[in-house]
Amino acid sequence: MSGGVDSSTVAALLHEQGHEVIGVTMQLYDYGSFVGKKGACCAGQDIYDAQMAAEKIGIPHYVLNYESIFKQSVIDDFADSYIRGETPVPCVRCNQKVKFNDLFKVAKDLGADSLATGHYAQKIIKNGTAELHKGFDPAKDQSYFLFTITKEQLEFLEFPVGHLNKSNTRDLANRCGLNVADKPDSQDICFVPEGGYTKVIEKLRPEAFEVGNIVLKDGTVVGQHNGIVYYTIGQRRGLGIASAEPLYVLKIDPQNNQIIVGSKTDLKSYDLKIKDINWLIDEPVALECSVKLRSMHGGSLATVTTIQDGTANVSLQDPYEGITPGQACVMYDGTRVLGGGWIAKYD
Repeated sequence: MSGGVDSSTVAALLHEQGHEVIGVTMQLYDYGSFVGKKGACCAGQDIYDAQMAAEKIGIPHYVLNYESIFKQSVIDDFADSYIRGETPVPCVRCNQKVKFNDLFKVAKDLGADSLATGHYAQKIIKNGTAELHKGFDPAKDQSYFLFTITKEQLEFLEFPVGHLNKSNTRDLANRCGLNVADKPDSQDICFVPEGGYTKVIEKLRPEAFEVGNIVLKDGTVVGQHNGIVYYTIGQRRGLGIASAEPLYVLKIDPQNNQIIVGSKTDLKSYDLKIKDINWLIDEPVALECSVKLRSMHGGSLATVTTIQDGTANVSLQDPYEGITPGQACVMYDGTRVLGGGWIAKYD
């Protein structure tokens, strides 16, 4: 229970259906000392809202402190990813390293029959096997952020609002008398302060802000940067370069502390490599599927060829602009999530 409308509604619905429900909220960081902003998941007001929702529903509620593991597995990894020239997806890391790892163990220790969340995704049982599918509402689908869950975890998970759209969920919350029924959705990364993600990196890795060159593909120096962490693939604004044509960030080279820029056409790529793949099907040798390369990407047809070292090559049918190391490549067959991995490099 994060303190938002989705997880609170899930708790209310399951209780209403006659299940014995235990609400658990994960305290992930010190709200005052680290973030200092309103509307941050599982901190300050959100913990209070979760407690009030549990009290209204009439279920026991526990707050578990996961600050240490969250900092190590999510926040530190977030900062280090930018230093490596990547653009991370901390919500996936949080699901992988904290929510569906440690919380899974807690649920098992409590003797629970399942772990229910407010994610907009669907679990469908076919031929006795649990499949992960997109949420019913395309605008709220969160399946991209869930690709790291294991087959065992999927069997144990439930997504009671995955077949609804957001307005349905809010209607149910109102019917159940929950004060969070009209609470706005969180829009940003929970631990990133109002000043932006670089504030997190400045606090954790102050040595990361080393001046370097901005160069063209041929190595010509066209400007300077104040740290590679300020840049992401596809970025156009804020480069501080006078040029006859718009320039975009094509690559980030942490070894040489360089930002490589070029034209919009240069952003297009057909091929990428992914690592640390998690399969929700039997691992294939080759696979024709649709892939999402960012959470808001509509999907591209692709051929995925696995390699014995746990990586895979992905060849896109049509080029994609701005393939970004550190983002996830999630594979789909229609609405079903087949698996996914982390983008390591692209050509």
